Amino acid sequence: MARTKRQVKKLDTIWQCPDELWEQTIQPLLDKYDPPKRRGRKRIDGCRALDGIIHQGRSGCQWNHLPKEFGSDRSIHRTFQRWVKLGLFVKILAALIAHCDELGGVDWQWQSADAAMGKARSGGIKSAPTPRIGRKTARKRA
Repeated sequence: MARTKRQVKKLDTIWQCPDELWEQTIQPLLDKYDPPKRRGRKRIDGCRALDGIIHQGRSGCQWNHLPKEFGSDRSIHRTFQRWVKLGLFVKILAALIAHCDELGGVDWQWQSADAAMGKARSGGIKSAPTPRIGRKTARKRA
């Protein structure tokens, strides 16, 4: 007898971080691993920066083509680089997986692999010239 397929509620595509997710999960991680600076210019709003990072990751646009609603594209890119260097995205993902697992939303049996192929920039590796294996012309008789 065949098993019945589990009905999974399809979620909408996330383009912005929900407020309760920000307050419960992400903000405490930022306070712990990336606290505000004591001196100098204040940092941009972390929630708007995360929304800009999500938009860039989903759309694939260049950093300097982010919509102005997210703020300065340079500041968002610097924030992204700082968070990557601190390993914050790994910590955020781990916290989200733990939270989803408690709700029963993680299917640990399913796996996927993805790859992309595209044209090599600048033409790729140049081929070496083909070596000669013999003389170019025939010998003349004497």
